[in-house]
Amino acid sequence: MNYSRRDLSLLLGVLAAGTVDGAAQNPPSTPKAPAAPLTVLPSKVYRFEDLAVRANPNGATKGRAVMHGTTHNGFSVEVHITELQPGMMPHPPHHHVHEEIIMLKEGTVEVMCNGVTTKMGPGSVSYNGSNEEHSLKNVGTTPATYFVVELRENT
Repeated sequence: MNYSRRDLSLLLGVLAAGTVDGAAQNPPSTPKAPAAPLTVLPSKVYRFEDLAVRANPNGATKGRAVMHGTTHNGFSVEVHITELQPGMMPHPPHHHVHEEIIMLKEGTVEVMCNGVTTKMGPGSVSYNGSNEEHSLKNVGTTPATYFVVELRENT
């Protein structure tokens, strides 16, 4: 699969946008085991063909982890690419403390944000704020491919 400079410029623009307020920390109601400290992300090219594919056991999705680390000032960034099969959802409606941006490369999806459902086509972008309920469903007849950029405070 080929990605254009336009596709990558969308992703890079998101990464260059800076930090968000402190609302992106884990709430006390969802304790997690201490994670290993993240490393600062180096300048690097992440070629699509070099990214390992991980298939979901139910066959709904195929995913590629792109990067997970911090910016020079300690802000956590995680990026992955998902291919979602027609008629499928990656998971039920949910919410989480971290913010996320979804950029649709190909396909047609419906995104629900706080009870409002909107159809998205290629090139569209969705932003999910902290603790806002959201979901995504492939409503097209072909697989939908999208980038997910998770933004969170590195705690």
